[in-house]
Amino acid sequence: MRVVVALGGNALLKRGEPMTAEVQRANVHVAAQALAPIAREHQLVISHGNGPQVGLLALQGAAYKPDEAYPLDVLGAETEGGIGYMIEQELGNLLPFEVPFATLLTMVEVDPEDPGFADPTKFVGPVYEKPEADQLKADKGWVFKQDGDKWRRVVPSPLPKRIFELRPIKWLLQQNTVVICAGGGGIPTMYEEKNGARKLVGVEAVIDKDFCSELLARELNADLFIMLTDAPAVYLDWGEPTQREIRRATPLSLEKYTFAAGSMGPKVTAACRFTEMTGKPAAIGALVDLERIIKGEAGTTISHEGEGLHCQE
Repeated sequence: MRVVVALGGNALLKRGEPMTAEVQRANVHVAAQALAPIAREHQLVISHGNGPQVGLLALQGAAYKPDEAYPLDVLGAETEGGIGYMIEQELGNLLPFEVPFATLLTMVEVDPEDPGFADPTKFVGPVYEKPEADQLKADKGWVFKQDGDKWRRVVPSPLPKRIFELRPIKWLLQQNTVVICAGGGGIPTMYEEKNGARKLVGVEAVIDKDFCSELLARELNADLFIMLTDAPAVYLDWGEPTQREIRRATPLSLEKYTFAAGSMGPKVTAACRFTEMTGKPAAIGALVDLERIIKGEAGTTISHEGEGLHCQE
């Protein structure tokens, strides 16, 4: 079975943790322990978040030479390489030496007319108290939005149109390679028309990881698409006394519900889109439950099997 697993940012850096290489390494080690059994049994493609890492690199660059800070597409490429390296190494320490790995820097095309450019929504970087966020807004012109009881920088998040590295990814899978790609939603690029010439250029944006991972899973003809987060499942009435865990649902049954735009909403949308367009299942759940999610024993599975929506009280 071909499985595409999208690792949430919590798999690399939990909220409030120091953004150090040692902390990220420890978290990647935990993720690798969950992923290794899947790689032994199935073809595995891994994508991952990179919001905190991109934000940290942006801060470091701005602190060094603000006028020479690297753009987000370049920072995205840097984090794809660094995070992919950690995942490869930690998984390689758990799997037989003969298992091949590859991390691909993955360029993803976006539409220059995408409405996401007019309304930045994608969180990047660490969280701040309100006074510090206001100061950074004044100093650097960054846009901030509230994230829980803190504030974080937001940048445009256009939809992915095309993944340029699909052919080498497919070739690597034919060689039974564990592929790490489309990290952080991929490197945002678009075609620019100038002086009658068409040129591919980088974009100051961050593509939603879940939407890009869904496109990746669909284009790779994956049998199962899984998004891992810090919640064990999708919930109705999250945080309320009537909170219920959704165990199974059809895309149609979820249409009448609204989920948080900054967290579970994109995951539910991506899962429903994958199932609607491929007829295959998608799942959302916690990293520690990965094996049970694949067996349908944990998390939320979205498919065309059964009718309606089934909750666990």
